[in-house]
Amino acid sequence: MKYLVVIFSFFFFISCISYAEIPAQETYKTHKVEKGETVYSIAKKYGVTEEAIYRLNPDAKHALSTNSLLIIPSASAPEQVVTEYKSHKVKRKETIFGIAQKYGITVDDIKKYNKFLYSRGLKKGDDLMIPQFEKGVSSQSSSETNSETTITVKDTQIHEVLPKETFYGIARKYGVSVAELKALNPEIKEGLAVGTKLNVPNTSVIEEAIIDERFDFYEVQPKEGFYRLKVKLGLSEEEIVTLNPYAKDGLKEGMILKIPKEISETISADANKVNLEDNIVNVETKRLAVLLPFQLPEIERDSVDSQKDILKKNRTLRIALDFYSGVLMAAEFAKDKGISVDLQVFDSEGSNDALSKILNQNDFSNIDAVIGPLLSKSVEFVAQELKSDAIPVFSPLSNRSIKLTSNLFQTLPDEDLLTKQMIQFLKDRSEGKKLILIADKDNKAKELILEAIPTITLLDARGKGFLYVGDLQSKMDSNRENWFVLESNNPVLISNVVGLLNGINANGKIRLFTTNKNDNFDYDDVSNVHLANLGFTFPSVSKSYDFDEKNPFLVSYKNKYGVLPNRYAVRGFDLTYDVLLRLASAKNVYDATDSDSETEYVENKFRYDKKLFSGYSNQAFYILKYGENLQLEEVK
Repeated sequence: MKYLVVIFSFFFFISCISYAEIPAQETYKTHKVEKGETVYSIAKKYGVTEEAIYRLNPDAKHALSTNSLLIIPSASAPEQVVTEYKSHKVKRKETIFGIAQKYGITVDDIKKYNKFLYSRGLKKGDDLMIPQFEKGVSSQSSSETNSETTITVKDTQIHEVLPKETFYGIARKYGVSVAELKALNPEIKEGLAVGTKLNVPNTSVIEEAIIDERFDFYEVQPKEGFYRLKVKLGLSEEEIVTLNPYAKDGLKEGMILKIPKEISETISADANKVNLEDNIVNVETKRLAVLLPFQLPEIERDSVDSQKDILKKNRTLRIALDFYSGVLMAAEFAKDKGISVDLQVFDSEGSNDALSKILNQNDFSNIDAVIGPLLSKSVEFVAQELKSDAIPVFSPLSNRSIKLTSNLFQTLPDEDLLTKQMIQFLKDRSEGKKLILIADKDNKAKELILEAIPTITLLDARGKGFLYVGDLQSKMDSNRENWFVLESNNPVLISNVVGLLNGINANGKIRLFTTNKNDNFDYDDVSNVHLANLGFTFPSVSKSYDFDEKNPFLVSYKNKYGVLPNRYAVRGFDLTYDVLLRLASAKNVYDATDSDSETEYVENKFRYDKKLFSGYSNQAFYILKYGENLQLEEVK
């Protein structure tokens, strides 16, 4: 048994200290330019020289716009000489104060060289220029991660920009990132004019900053190595180094690579989608264990007729059998790709006692992955038992919150994720729309929606759980689209609202949304035609396939079983095929799991995010809309 050792770095953040409690040296001020003001009048107002203002605000030499912000040095502020700049990519939960403390400078120093921070807050992924002064000492050690890089001003030369040269090409020529190049030239804001003189490193790594039209530039993202680029770009390490010889010593964040233009155009459209069928490198036999509640002891002791009755009455058994049919198809498809599969199937019988016997009586030490059991509590039990051997366990059908151990994969996005993402979807598209919320009194999404979208209008149902047309029209705006958000588990209210909205939607300006399309939306009195007329939109863990004779799985399944697969059979195929392809694209599932990469199959997609101190959860989901001919369409 090979043990997988996972080493975690733990970061702790202290967020209870307010800025007001920490004394700061007020070295710079900001000034909002008023109509009629000049640099001379502003300098005189603050008792500083015009040169001092121009030095901090080079754009002011060309034009001084009303309402623009200027950085004003304090009249008594000592002259600070910048010896070097550092580039810092903002991480999740970082604050301006924390970053300032890290580099031994002030908050004002950071804002001075990153003027956009005067108008908005800090965001994850922002590239900051961090000045280091002659007497300043940075707390950043050389052993930190590569999200911060250092360029010393003294070790530079001048590069004069030639026609067709860009930031990316020049950065690539001198072996630095775009952020590092901009940090060396803080006065350059947007665009590069021919003849512009730039500070660049003393030595170049290639001769030309221009590439021919067959190629494009690609900037290496955080944590990307040759394996991830193989998955993302389809280029091997050898191919990347051939195009970019300086990459032979390894990749670093921000490095600029030359790649074929046809590949660049593909990733720009959907950078995170990967096809693991194109990345099979590990063809060793994959040992897969499947744990499903077939309940064989109960079936074997009954007659054939009784077995048929059991199958009709036992929904769990039917689900297990359908899911298993998809598993078998996935194993066959994997074999067609040259992946040998050792499939070991066990009857969990729907009980932890049976699972204990299975785990005790069988050697799981050489198993590459486990799929199942179906119930969340049973999955937790198996994952805990196999945790010491780091054997990955995939929960196939439950999206309820479960205790994620380090080896457990929650393969269905949980309900909280769907709710939050749908709210964000509405918030991002709410401009120019009239949003109206109808919700049950105890609905858990109600407060989240009201908090996230303060402009939304709340419409409460009448005492007996229904509304009149006048109630709806009283909240609508005739000059805008009216978007109704319906959050309810009451089938009477749902059918009532859907029917009324359809009746007054003559001009097509009414849309209907929900964060949770529960079973009550399938109530007999809720018309799918009405839902389609309202463009009913909702989040979902999966989509429904349309039969396509070009889809090899659907055709193969129908040929083998005589029917098209239901959603459980499709789920069994999608999940199992994804697991097998991940095992074939890396040494193990863990190495093949990248939170930036997404895979998609017939009805399901997968993008796992590793939770600190726990396991993996699928972050990939769909937003679907009822379209014409009652077909569900994916909303981009």
